[in-house]
Amino acid sequence: MTDKTAAARDNVPRKHIGDQAPDMMVEELPARALGSFPLALFTLFTVAAILLTLNQLLNLQLFVGFVLIDSLYLYLLAAFLLPLVFLAYSADGKPSKGPVPWYDWLLAAAAFVVFCWFTYTARRALESGWEYSAPRDAIIYSAIACVLILEGLRRTSGTVMTLIVLAVALYPVVADKFPNPLTGHAKTFFETVAFHVISSESAFGIAYKALGEIVIGYIVFGVALNYTGGGKFFNDLAFALVGKMRGGAAQVGVISSGLQGSISGSVISNVITSGVVTIPAMKRTGFRSDYAGGVEAVASTGAVLMPPVMGSTAFVMASFLNKPYAEIALAATIPGLLFYFALMVQIDAYSARLGLRGMKAEELPRARDVMREGWYFIPVFIALLLFMVQEQQEALAPFYATAILLVINQILPKHRMDFAKFFEFLAATGRALVELASLLLGVGFLIGAMTMTGLAGTLANDLVYLAGNTPIMLLVMGALTSFIFGLGLTVTACYIFLAIVLAPPLIKAGLDPLAIHMFVLYWGMVSFITPPVALAAFAAAPLAKTSQTKIGIQAMRLGTAIYVIPFCFVLNPALLMQGDWKIVIVSVVFAFLGIGIAASALQGYVIRIGAIPNSIAGWIVRLMLLASALYLTIPVERFVGLNMPQSLGFGCALAAVALLLLFQLNKTTMRRETA
Repeated sequence: MTDKTAAARDNVPRKHIGDQAPDMMVEELPARALGSFPLALFTLFTVAAILLTLNQLLNLQLFVGFVLIDSLYLYLLAAFLLPLVFLAYSADGKPSKGPVPWYDWLLAAAAFVVFCWFTYTARRALESGWEYSAPRDAIIYSAIACVLILEGLRRTSGTVMTLIVLAVALYPVVADKFPNPLTGHAKTFFETVAFHVISSESAFGIAYKALGEIVIGYIVFGVALNYTGGGKFFNDLAFALVGKMRGGAAQVGVISSGLQGSISGSVISNVITSGVVTIPAMKRTGFRSDYAGGVEAVASTGAVLMPPVMGSTAFVMASFLNKPYAEIALAATIPGLLFYFALMVQIDAYSARLGLRGMKAEELPRARDVMREGWYFIPVFIALLLFMVQEQQEALAPFYATAILLVINQILPKHRMDFAKFFEFLAATGRALVELASLLLGVGFLIGAMTMTGLAGTLANDLVYLAGNTPIMLLVMGALTSFIFGLGLTVTACYIFLAIVLAPPLIKAGLDPLAIHMFVLYWGMVSFITPPVALAAFAAAPLAKTSQTKIGIQAMRLGTAIYVIPFCFVLNPALLMQGDWKIVIVSVVFAFLGIGIAASALQGYVIRIGAIPNSIAGWIVRLMLLASALYLTIPVERFVGLNMPQSLGFGCALAAVALLLLFQLNKTTMRRETA
């Protein structure tokens, strides 16, 4: 989004600030403006993909009279989705308004034909074991399919991502040439391409299967939510609830981004959609530009870690762990709340230190008016959660919720869709599906390469050996590895790769599997707010009208919790609601206390006591508070050498001494000032 666009949105006449909230989903990629025929074809294929998914999930047996086997279904889904990449996104990555070039039509037709061929031969391939011994025609079609998948990945995820995937995908061809611990069982080029496309452990493996079995419904729901006014409702609700608080405009950014991002699952889209309203509001109420951008970047990044939806990666995690998605979402709740609690405490402390006030009542919408206009989103979310948790229909839950939402939306006049807007909704859904399908097909090659060569197992053993079977050392190595991979890969791609390579040795060291997979997810997100990449900061920079580097530095400081919380829940799985409920409750209560203390120390202000002076005594107070936070949030014997009651008691005593010292320091300072 350009500066002009942001400024134009900021200058729109309004009754109150919430009126600026955008109603539509903001596109992250520069999609091609399609003419009437290609747009109709694009929409038709999108509808066909959604109907195919419903047919499979509901066992409707439409058209064929029997349930499709997994490989046949996934190939057919690719035949509907992958051709759309070449219609929607140009080869040069720039938006265009002209007709679709002939070569893109050719690529789209090739993708459709190739995957229809695999659909036709799916049963024969399964029965004859083609993934290990494919006939010549299957190898040729596999090679074409690999090229098409990689080109689709390049158009939707960029050249760097594609080169990384290509290098790893071809690793099996030269696996025996690498020294230990990277050596593996080598395969020929033809065996490699056939395995990547025909096996159930590569492109059409666990990641793409998660899309076909679960994720599609949530994408449809997220787009429907935006097209029925959900974005505006979330923004208005946040302004009405916390706009008057100290630093209210920034607190609005936190809540609004958390609500929207937990559904959209996209950091960049969330920054743009929410930030176009919240960043100007923060600047008007006294926040510096870089601080306002940092708040939005951090809040939008954390939203992908927040239930109920958490983006597509959490569904892939559920497939890896073979656990219900509801269990993943439940486990992610406390860490997500801790992350946002730390951010809100820091904002409040910053506002108090600088004397920033909340927003004026006349600028804010009234909660009663917001709920009167958007009340119907509440029963929709209740229905979504009931179907997910109580009925355990996590794949169908978003379809049911979408149906309820669209019916209510069409009854009420506020955001009622006409045919043209409904057509836009379907096209936007298609673009979201296409982007994710291309990504998951491409990163599936990472899984296939590791599986084919046996590298995942040998790496796991070697990492355990190098770390001396020490969990802390393994975790530090894991964090650094996750961060490095997160620089070049998307969240989902980074998670998939590390779930294969890094999670097994950590689990082998005796750590909780769910905690380890969540650890990898969190550290894969770190690059969104950490320079030099800091994609969330880049997205916020035009809206804040300042340097992305300055925003990135502020985001790192504000988002400190994202670096710390993963270690907390790995070393204390009770924070993921694992284990005895008494221990869970105690751990959660003291973790919030510890995170709040740490956030106050980092920001240099403690509520009810005052600012921490920038002196030697003040820095001693900060260090004592940070140490106490460590004992309160990770009360496990193998880390701090104390059992849980001792650790919590010592942490509380240390915090009490530090706060008492701060109180005396501020009291002495006040006496000097009044003397």
